[in-house]
Amino acid sequence: MPLVFLSTLSCLHSHTHSQTTQNTHLKMSSLRLRLCLFLLLPIAISTTVTDLPAFREAPAFRNGRECIKTVWSPENRTHNPSIIHIAMTLDAIYLRGSVAGVFSVLQHASCPENVVFHFIATHRRSADLRRIISSIFPYLTFQIYHFDPNLVRSKISSSIRRALDQPLNYARIYLADLLPTAVRRVIYFDSDLVVVDDVAKLWGIDLGRHVVGAPEYCHANFTNYFTARFWSSSQGYKSALRGRKACYFNTGVMVIDLGRWREGRFTVKLETWMRIQKRHRIYELGSLPPFLLVFAGDVEPVEHRWNQHGLGGDNLEGLCRNLHPGPVSLLHWSGKGKPWLRLDSRRPCPLDSLWAPYDLFRYSPLISDS
Repeated sequence: MPLVFLSTLSCLHSHTHSQTTQNTHLKMSSLRLRLCLFLLLPIAISTTVTDLPAFREAPAFRNGRECIKTVWSPENRTHNPSIIHIAMTLDAIYLRGSVAGVFSVLQHASCPENVVFHFIATHRRSADLRRIISSIFPYLTFQIYHFDPNLVRSKISSSIRRALDQPLNYARIYLADLLPTAVRRVIYFDSDLVVVDDVAKLWGIDLGRHVVGAPEYCHANFTNYFTARFWSSSQGYKSALRGRKACYFNTGVMVIDLGRWREGRFTVKLETWMRIQKRHRIYELGSLPPFLLVFAGDVEPVEHRWNQHGLGGDNLEGLCRNLHPGPVSLLHWSGKGKPWLRLDSRRPCPLDSLWAPYDLFRYSPLISDS
């Protein structure tokens, strides 16, 4: 129990006892009661601030000698190819995962001081989140951008898992609008992954004429991603996939050419499918199907090592899974099961031990020595 709370209980107990004493103590008792109420006030206020988890400070990571010394600021008007831009969302529920993801990127980067993080958060907690990120990573270059949930709230329809319906899950659609125009390329990472390789290798892929690069899996069965209404509708929705490869890709790891995205107005194209979904229920799985409808078969293939996804199991049970065959550069706990929750419950999956070294969460001792 917090020390202030113990002191307050003691104070209140003392006040109650004093009521049974002589009348000469009434003034002292009244003063003590006022002091007790004063002590209770910050407790009520602090619950709204301290409900975010606490973290240890990460070590400082410095550039190697081969790195080009560079500085980025949001006022920069020109593209700097030496800087790696990474976008992630920040919220209270997934904050622990986001922090682990950032830590993993910095630990394995050859030029960590050249990595800039662009965090997307709702306005309600952005000040608290900025304070926490600054305290964990004092040397990190980052920006926090306000995402208005009302942009998508009216376009979201319920899916098979509640977490997929949260407005921030759709923030990746608006990166081209949120980030400065001088940021012409960005890597988008989900908040439930860790990178175990130099992120510069992913950053350096050639997108060619494509807008998005990602590990893709062709010969996918798209009937699993869309409803019967999509395939049978007289509106001809299925014609959107005609003549294109049935290639699935996970949107939790993407390299995006923001310049081409802006020129092609891809945010509008994705929003169009979201509005159709709201009216006619053509899919079940959150923000993924619109990306498949717009980009499937037109994605620059990235090595599968850069998204060993599905480690969180499926969207219903979140059962343990094994790694896919082949080398690994990124581990992704997509699905219902999250490693920090399974570790805390003492029912981890074997692969959750690979996430644990990047966890900076500060556990509170059961008994305080203060």
